[in-house]
Amino acid sequence: MQTIKHVINKITKRSSIIRSINHNNNCKRLSSIAFNQPLSGNTMPRAGNTAETSGTFMRLPSTPLHKINELDVCILGIPMDIGTSLRPGTRFGPRQVRQESAMLRPYNMATMAKPFDSLNIGDIGDVPINTFDLKKSVDIITNFFTDNILNSTSSPPSSGNNKIPITIGGDHTIALPILRAMKEKYGPVALIHVDAHADVNPEMFGEQIAHGTPFYRAVEEELIDCNNVFQIGLRGTGYAAEDFDWCRNKFGKNNVITAEEIWGKSLTGLMERIRSHIGETKPVYLSYDIDSLDPAFAPGTGTLECGGLTIYQAFEIIRGLKGLNLIGCDLVEVSPPFDMNGTTALTASNLMYEMLCVLPGVKYGNE
Repeated sequence: MQTIKHVINKITKRSSIIRSINHNNNCKRLSSIAFNQPLSGNTMPRAGNTAETSGTFMRLPSTPLHKINELDVCILGIPMDIGTSLRPGTRFGPRQVRQESAMLRPYNMATMAKPFDSLNIGDIGDVPINTFDLKKSVDIITNFFTDNILNSTSSPPSSGNNKIPITIGGDHTIALPILRAMKEKYGPVALIHVDAHADVNPEMFGEQIAHGTPFYRAVEEELIDCNNVFQIGLRGTGYAAEDFDWCRNKFGKNNVITAEEIWGKSLTGLMERIRSHIGETKPVYLSYDIDSLDPAFAPGTGTLECGGLTIYQAFEIIRGLKGLNLIGCDLVEVSPPFDMNGTTALTASNLMYEMLCVLPGVKYGNE
């Protein structure tokens, strides 16, 4: 009897030692990767911050530009609203979206995505635009992306040479200078544009650059591949019954999806069609205007249109991008002064988190 107990104890002790060794090896493997992690709510109360994480998205460590080569994903803000046509305030969008992101945690419980275990993600701050000159600001933005993010020669630790920018706007004008920078690196890119408005005006009050013109300019300058452009959520009133026909003629009738076409529907089927159409290798840029959502969900924006998407549909759109070659995303038109409760910015921060979860290289579950 004592011999049996002795054997059992030895086996138990040996198993415990093996588990301890495996645990230590796993810890060493994870620590050797040294990916940035959001500051936990169990380490610092969510109402608080450290000097390193103050004012960053999800309370990630702030990354100075001279250390940008350590990153796979760059989160940055563009505090600009001088391209707006009605209600301003999006210059405060990056600040409040970051503030409301303090509630987010690292792991996606619905999709099992583990972005912070897969990629090195950092907040690099804001682009120093010229608040008094829209055209100069557009050039500043393009140069910032080209010089600091897209033309890096050093390899980030996880996903090769390409850093992925996730940008917090700012009004929708910012999509034009970003796409100009993207073309320099990738050529004309596929575009998924989620918005209440088509943003294809040739001009506004005689100006060719404004938040209602970026995708007309993008077509004109061949920044996007018109055979691989999808617009989702368009709606509202127009100046002519044919206002959306320019988009249908340029991008394809089935690639322009109005809000009315998808009322009360799941969008998983639509996203399957989009993934099949674009394929796995084509560089894809996502431009997400918060006014694509119905004002019931996102009142804090500049040009509201009733009858929009639900938050659930927004999640389906972004989660449906998994498997595409996403090379950048933006989330624009959050205007905090028109939603003092912060609900719009909270929604925007969650959509940005979902973008992180579908980037190339993100692992899921037990991967």
